[in-house]
Amino acid sequence: MANCRLENINISSTTLLSSPREVRQEIPLTSELMYRVQQFRQTIEQIFDREDPRLLAIVGPCSIHNLESGREYAARLKKLSDEIAGSVYVVMRVYFEKPRSVLGWKGLINDPYMNDTFHIGEGIRVARHFLKTIATIGLPAATEILDPLMPQYIGDLISWSAIGARTVESQTHREIASGISTPVGFKNSTDGSLTTAINAMQAAMGQHHFLGVTEDGLPAVFNTIGNSYPQLVLRGGKKPNYSAEIIQQCEEALHKANVPANIIVDCSHGNSSKQPGRQIDVTRDLLTQIENGNRSIRGFMLESNLEWGNQPMTGDPQKLRPGVSVTDACIDWKTTEEILKETHQRCSAVLAARG
Repeated sequence: MANCRLENINISSTTLLSSPREVRQEIPLTSELMYRVQQFRQTIEQIFDREDPRLLAIVGPCSIHNLESGREYAARLKKLSDEIAGSVYVVMRVYFEKPRSVLGWKGLINDPYMNDTFHIGEGIRVARHFLKTIATIGLPAATEILDPLMPQYIGDLISWSAIGARTVESQTHREIASGISTPVGFKNSTDGSLTTAINAMQAAMGQHHFLGVTEDGLPAVFNTIGNSYPQLVLRGGKKPNYSAEIIQQCEEALHKANVPANIIVDCSHGNSSKQPGRQIDVTRDLLTQIENGNRSIRGFMLESNLEWGNQPMTGDPQKLRPGVSVTDACIDWKTTEEILKETHQRCSAVLAARG
């Protein structure tokens, strides 16, 4: 009886982390950068409020795995963003956490050395440094909320957040979304169901009380006032769900649920059948819908990298090609540039008329 164990039976070790406040003090934001992120968020909110007629384009790698190529991508995206700013507001996908259906690399925060050493404390710092670089370049950053504690470490550098298809049903993530300081997109579930995401939007707009950790790393109860900027993100499921007919059905469902009729279409995942080139077909279909008068499509998402496709993880991270995705296959930079410029050309007059 003296050797009876009731706790931590399946825990092999515990590693303490610095508190969010300590990490933020170690990698601080200047007042200029704080103001810049605030302006990024306000612009995105104005797009959803229809005060800004531009389309939101959330574009970037499926996941960041090489910092140098990530910075190169950001520099190119910023230059392109400035060229098309009249009709397209570009936000860079900066995804550091990857949900896995079974097993696999969980992203740069969880495993920054990509060798199953899981130096999460270092991963958090790497992520924060990279996000600070993106903000300094002048790009808003978008990411997926996966670990409930992570917004305390990097949330002040994020301008748009996503709740993914695997977590959209999670009460914890709905509660966090209700208190997060950015607009939040809710993806339809992996089977294509819209109901779960719309329920999540309703939940996020409400008030909640939930357990969390403060900037000092102390457990606390957080009381939220609700998030006024939820969006439905269509990412496909068993079949694509971006057609004009389905978009209209979505609009009706959103109105019936009394939530904002703001839709973002994820051109990848189920909508492209995981074939990167099909993202272009999806985008062009959306542009046609907008040209024909659609106003609920407020933006789209593209999985894009410096080079085409993806590559398998190997035993030696040094052998990985820096500009090729290690998760979902992406379109390359040339294709990204072409489709965003086409978006600008086709939508400039239509969107200007809305303004």
